[in-house]
Amino acid sequence: MSQATAPSGEDVRESRTRLRTIPALWRDAIAAEHPDPAYLVERDTGWEQVAWAEADRRVRDLANGLLALGIGKGDAFGILASTRLEWALFDFALAHVGGVTAPIYATSSARDCAYVLGHSEAVGVLVEDPDQARKVEHVRAELPRLAHVLSFDDLDDLAARGREHAASHPGALDDAVAAVGEDDLYTLIYTSGTTGPPKGCMIRHRNYYAMAACLDSLGDIVRRGDVVLLFLPLAHNFGRLLHLAGPYGGYTVAFCPDPLRLASALAAVRPTVFPSVPRVYESVHAGVTAAFSAKRGLGGAIVAWALRVGRAASARRQAQRPLPLWLAAQHRICDRLVYSKVKRRLGGRLRVPLSGGAPLAVEIAELFHALDVLILEGYGLTECTTAATVNRPARFRFGTVGPPIPGTELRIAEDGEILIRSETIFAGYYKDEEATRAVLDPDGWLHSGDLGEIDADGFVRITGRKKDIIVTSGGKNVSPQNIENGLRSSRYVSHALVVGDRRPHCVALVTLEEGEIGRWAEARGLEGDVAALAANPDVRALIQEVVDAVNESQSTFERIRRFAILPRDFSLAEEELTPTLKLRRHAIEQRYAEEIDALYSGTTGPAD
Repeated sequence: MSQATAPSGEDVRESRTRLRTIPALWRDAIAAEHPDPAYLVERDTGWEQVAWAEADRRVRDLANGLLALGIGKGDAFGILASTRLEWALFDFALAHVGGVTAPIYATSSARDCAYVLGHSEAVGVLVEDPDQARKVEHVRAELPRLAHVLSFDDLDDLAARGREHAASHPGALDDAVAAVGEDDLYTLIYTSGTTGPPKGCMIRHRNYYAMAACLDSLGDIVRRGDVVLLFLPLAHNFGRLLHLAGPYGGYTVAFCPDPLRLASALAAVRPTVFPSVPRVYESVHAGVTAAFSAKRGLGGAIVAWALRVGRAASARRQAQRPLPLWLAAQHRICDRLVYSKVKRRLGGRLRVPLSGGAPLAVEIAELFHALDVLILEGYGLTECTTAATVNRPARFRFGTVGPPIPGTELRIAEDGEILIRSETIFAGYYKDEEATRAVLDPDGWLHSGDLGEIDADGFVRITGRKKDIIVTSGGKNVSPQNIENGLRSSRYVSHALVVGDRRPHCVALVTLEEGEIGRWAEARGLEGDVAALAANPDVRALIQEVVDAVNESQSTFERIRRFAILPRDFSLAEEELTPTLKLRRHAIEQRYAEEIDALYSGTTGPAD
């Protein structure tokens, strides 16, 4: 049984406060007098700076406003919004009064919102705008505990009410902060299961504090004074960590709420650290390779030379060997001629690009490194409060997710499952002791559900997934069974397989229920067996209606973009079904690889 352990960052943290709560994290940051700005926010007039002192006043005012509303320790409060400053400061304010943040993806459907708010027993929710408010109003009758629905437009009034409350109750906020303990619940982050409804991961204050404190031993990744461009959803643990680690580490967070504006944000903010999901790097990679392929003559020769030089330099750096003088000189020339142009697409001063949430293709990482851009890939899950491993600038290996982060133990079980133990392991699933016992053993080891290997140098390689959760290249977690069950609820559909792991979106393979589709076709004068009907435009239109109906109840990233109707059903004889008639996903995906590739290339059926 292989095992890897990273050294603890305890010695470095000795100078920090011993109270590991999120309010303490924030107050320590203010006392540390980090260099301004704390945040960058894009307004109509451009990017504006927000100083630490200004942010602190806002947090205190909002926290006092929450106390004035009667929000206190243990009260769950939802946030339904994109990645904005208001989200972050409201989260800190909730933590100050002991509230429990229940984040909801901005792309969530009304039904998803109802589930999170109902299951968490939220007493209120902060929504970004009228569109998000309508989702809540649509399901509010199902949420008897939901007393407060606030919008971003209401926050000024809440802050003003907070100032009044502070004047009449001058010690109330300090008392509320003092009542927050390390083992108190800080947030509920909902993650999809392989079957059934989402599960709420109970993350304590000390869990996220310990996660942020890893910066003490990872100073070569994020440093005091860095500028981090954050577009990742704050409802996801990766984005949440970067938001919390900003005050802890003293770096500036620039918020980009609209991923479609990411290119302009990179150019304007010019971040030094860029946390992302593989999809962004895939897009840049595609653009760069297309541009290189179009080069002819002298330009093409220069690009080819620069890639040869870059790959030679990459090989030496991977082996931790210095560049000889001749190679270093050529590398500097290539940087001016070629590499710098690629770097400008990422802002021009990027020191550390991070990748998480889904696997990054090795060939993409290798090409970027040949262009003098080292993407550091990491691995983790919500149940361990974000990260368990990460590659480092001076210690990396492509095709792996790096060695364990400080204070984290990893081992591989006999069945290949990755087990994790650290201070960051969550408290369990909210209201689900059975599911908690299934992933947490008495010795504190978290069963990740992922399969992997640990090499002799401690680098972790992910080899598979015990669960069937799809992780898109955008880092979104999708439970395929829920969508498949929705498709199969139509009497015309026998089976459905949703595909999307490491892909930009979800597609589906659909098989027809022979009896029902036969009767439907006969009533319309259509002839032919199932294989013939699968290719019939009228049948395709029928199944499109089924897909559209299912998509209506899904969040944006869960929707089926394209589908293919197969000429026959899945069968036991072809080893596409288990004895209990469950789908053998890997076997089906291999058998129908061409059909799946056609769906992603756009040659089969229309996109929704």
